[in-house]
Amino acid sequence: MKTSVTRRRALGTAAAAAGALAMPAVVWGQAKTTLKISHYLPATHGFQVDFIGPWAEMLKQKSGGAIDYKIYDSTTAFGRADRQADQARAGIADIAFGLCGIPRGRFPHSSVIELPFVVDRADSGSRALWQLYQDGRLGSEYDDFKVLLLMTHPGAFVHTVDRPMRTLADLKGMRLRTPGPAVSAMLEYEGASALTLPPAEIYQALSKGTIDGLTTTWDLVATVHANEILKYHTDCRLYAAAFYFLMNPKTYDGLDDDVRKLVDESTGDAMLPKVGPWWDKWEAAGKEDAVKRNHEIIVIDDAERDQWREQLQPMIADYLAGLHKQGMEDPKGLYQRALELVQQYQA
Repeated sequence: MKTSVTRRRALGTAAAAAGALAMPAVVWGQAKTTLKISHYLPATHGFQVDFIGPWAEMLKQKSGGAIDYKIYDSTTAFGRADRQADQARAGIADIAFGLCGIPRGRFPHSSVIELPFVVDRADSGSRALWQLYQDGRLGSEYDDFKVLLLMTHPGAFVHTVDRPMRTLADLKGMRLRTPGPAVSAMLEYEGASALTLPPAEIYQALSKGTIDGLTTTWDLVATVHANEILKYHTDCRLYAAAFYFLMNPKTYDGLDDDVRKLVDESTGDAMLPKVGPWWDKWEAAGKEDAVKRNHEIIVIDDAERDQWREQLQPMIADYLAGLHKQGMEDPKGLYQRALELVQQYQA
């Protein structure tokens, strides 16, 4: 498989030593550069408050002010979920954070990590996805970018308004919001209707009855205030969505050597240890909100989850066969390697 210049550069800087926050300010000669950073959630979300904002501020401080930044959230013209990668590729934004599953089919190799019961925890899922990228197992999906981070959220729930989900069969006939094609295939296999909606449209769809619920994390239902309408939450850890944090390669190449080093040493492997604690914090807040509202939380035990996993094997096989028909060289091998890596990092 041909390895792109972008990927080779990322691999060469994968092992960051101590965190960049411990480094002195190193840049003095470069003209001031303002990085445009976009994402698809509100400015109050942890993606900006705990992740993007502090990282960008670190670049500003450690560059001696040579780097400044402007963050564009979901309320801006740069905030559409389906345009994040395109904005980074075209240089409309210098850096973008987005969902791998939106729009459908953009990152098919990455979607394999989103299949049912591959990922349980955000830390192991994120490390596995990053390792797949480092090993060149994700095709040419990220060749147009300087990849700063790939990650997943923890195993997601099914959240519903009027119909609780206690078994897989309960999905039949439901209209549920989905984050990407792998999850959509699973829902449709069980007789549900899968609707791809950006987060900004979830509340209105729930309030109007356009959807019966959604498959996602505690974090997102709290972020979009969906708990005001939802009543049931099924803790099944059914899948995990994948995310990207990408930089325009021309922007990266245009930085001084010291700034590029600062970027390299504060992303990728250096950033991965923060992913689990971030999600622990964000998930706790969402669950607390539902508990305060006296919602019913239905917990699916491991024995039942094992039965669900077995029941969904034909669906997984069909999805992988579909990827092969679309031109993917070895989707089954990619899937097996994803499972192995998740278990390795979880152990």
